[in-house]
Amino acid sequence: MPQRILIQPVTRIEGHATISIWVNDGGEVESAQFHVTEFRGFEKICEGRPLHEMPGLMSRVCGICPVSHVLASSKAGDALLGVEAPPAAVKQRRLANYAQILQSHALSFFHLSSPDLLLGMDAEAGKRNLFGLIEQDAAFARRGIRLRQFGQRVIELVGGRRIHPGWSVPGGVQTAVTAATRDEIAAWVPESLASIEAALHRMKSITGSFREEIEHIGNFPSLFLGTVNHDGALEYYDGVIRITDSEGNTVAEGLDPLRYDTYLGEASEEWSFMKFPFYKPLGYPGGLYRVGPLARLNVATSTGTPRADRELREFKHRATGAVCQSFYYHLARLIEMLHAVERIEELIGDPELLSEDVRTKAMPNRREGIGSCEAPRGTLFHHYFVDTDGLVRKANLLIATSQNNLAMNQAVEQTAKHFVLPRQLREGMLNRVEAAIRCYDPCLSCSTHALGKMPLMVEVRNRAGELLDRVARS
Repeated sequence: MPQRILIQPVTRIEGHATISIWVNDGGEVESAQFHVTEFRGFEKICEGRPLHEMPGLMSRVCGICPVSHVLASSKAGDALLGVEAPPAAVKQRRLANYAQILQSHALSFFHLSSPDLLLGMDAEAGKRNLFGLIEQDAAFARRGIRLRQFGQRVIELVGGRRIHPGWSVPGGVQTAVTAATRDEIAAWVPESLASIEAALHRMKSITGSFREEIEHIGNFPSLFLGTVNHDGALEYYDGVIRITDSEGNTVAEGLDPLRYDTYLGEASEEWSFMKFPFYKPLGYPGGLYRVGPLARLNVATSTGTPRADRELREFKHRATGAVCQSFYYHLARLIEMLHAVERIEELIGDPELLSEDVRTKAMPNRREGIGSCEAPRGTLFHHYFVDTDGLVRKANLLIATSQNNLAMNQAVEQTAKHFVLPRQLREGMLNRVEAAIRCYDPCLSCSTHALGKMPLMVEVRNRAGELLDRVARS
């Protein structure tokens, strides 16, 4: 009997990771761990860079959610300059962020998770992918492709490029939105709303087929953290932090995101490059909390848009207290996509969006600046310290995916203990363990910042593949 079952790599996620399932002498699953095996150290790359370059540099952190990093970085830059961005610039930033929520959620739901949901967790592995989904239901797959295309097109129109846009800067944005851009975006809205509502109907119609998965893939009590406005409604760009528990009780209200480090801490473990954030009052690991779509819908009292509000009311009736089943992250994403398109429609109807007053210029007036916003996967914080010349001397990025790290590890362990039978191992059992991770839609490339823990080996080889040198850290 093997003592360790290794899932390597974890498939249909953004980034590189493995899962270890530990089996005891009795042939039963004892524990499981989610190992993030890639390392990128963007915090060190920031050091020495001028603060005005930071948004463009930070957009390179991730190709899926670059807008979030641009916005958090720009808002930190606003704080360092001691200025407020003009209203038209804020509306542009919001518009791009809603577009990013749309395209990222579409990628997660339609491309990465729908093969499990529509083809089945036990479907043939070679068919359980986007191409298998196209083969079975090309029209549904096309809806997902078009939704992502719409989100990326909005980002391209507003930000100048659909991947790694750097148009948002400290003090505002670089260019104004044109009437032609507004009109093109408006033309996409009816189709997008229809596609999302079709996907919502499809998702709700199949949940009865996944009762066991709903109950045993990441279903546990936790805290939930998200940004809300001062009325308690869903907010992505600016607001306050609310934390609730699994019973739906408010644990903390009106927390200032600029003081995040007073209530959120970060721990490291030797078996992962990703940090383990926690809620400080409850310590580590007791301060486990979740962020992202499921958390945001749990902490918000409303979405502020009519279609999404109808869906949110139905969503909240799925549980007494908070909705704790990680499986419902998929449904929450669709509701957020609906909300995003409704907000996009509102913003393009606002005449102020077309104003050419889009940037406030100033020299650095502060030595410390923090920016926060909601990324597709949860709350994001950028924290910079600069010198008198405006050069970054220290940076801390508290990434959304890393804030779900404790929860993801608990989810894979719970799933493995329930579904994995080491003496009768089947591929579908291991796919369910992977599916526990896909619920959270992790973006690992922008969340790996722990240093000095995991073993690391660097090999230098010539073109013939001959080993020239090896440096190892045990």
